[in-house]
Amino acid sequence: MHAVIGNWKQNPATIDEVNTLLDSLLAATEDQDANDQHCQLMVAPSCIHLTGVSARLQNTSILAAAQDISAHSSSIGAYTGDCSAQQIADAGATWTILGHSERRQYHKESHQTLVNKVNNAFEHNLGVVFCIGETQTQYDDKQTFAVLDKQLAVIKDSIAKLKEQHIDSKKLSEDLIIAYEPVWAIGTGKVPTVEEVSATHEHIKQTVAAFDKALPAVTVLYGGSVNTDNADDFAASTMIDGALVGGASLKADSFLAIANAFNRAKS
Repeated sequence: MHAVIGNWKQNPATIDEVNTLLDSLLAATEDQDANDQHCQLMVAPSCIHLTGVSARLQNTSILAAAQDISAHSSSIGAYTGDCSAQQIADAGATWTILGHSERRQYHKESHQTLVNKVNNAFEHNLGVVFCIGETQTQYDDKQTFAVLDKQLAVIKDSIAKLKEQHIDSKKLSEDLIIAYEPVWAIGTGKVPTVEEVSATHEHIKQTVAAFDKALPAVTVLYGGSVNTDNADDFAASTMIDGALVGGASLKADSFLAIANAFNRAKS
């Protein structure tokens, strides 16, 4: 699978701005031939905009994703401020981003919290975009692979839990995407080389493949200051299956330019 996902984070501020962005995205994609699309497009709005965005994207080529789900319950409960996997799916999303570095940093998400979230997502048939990445200090100390292995252990433990529940882990091959986002590159303009990212993606693919025979070729996206200037270079790598895009996804032209770079390269 190849994909380009726009993580809108806590943007835009108003429903009018959301609709303007959607107008531009839909106008630019509605005339594209589905047979020429080799890259799945997806956007992840903030939770309050998710229902409206999902409704507008029905019967289009663009999917809607949530930015997070509750770890405490997959359905309902006394968890003020949380949105469950069931509620997110009911709102029209088919995927959710989990483990983003901003969630890890600001909300102190633990290993067990993320295991719970991954399994809650799968319980309600939500695909998971699982984010991993190292800090600047860890990168400088050449700890990248060790850090990623520790973060990927969430997936290993989630597989074990799925098997306990007699859920076929083959589901993961279709419903799991790993997004490698070095924390030091997110929104900073600092960008690792394509060679560095490709080597890291190869390590991720090999690590996840070792967890279960159902995961021989997991999709791995790159995120971290992806823009229209460097998208073609990243897209050219056979190890990079797409992009998780932050700020550049808030303008239809830049988001679609990145998507088109991957679409051309993966055709």
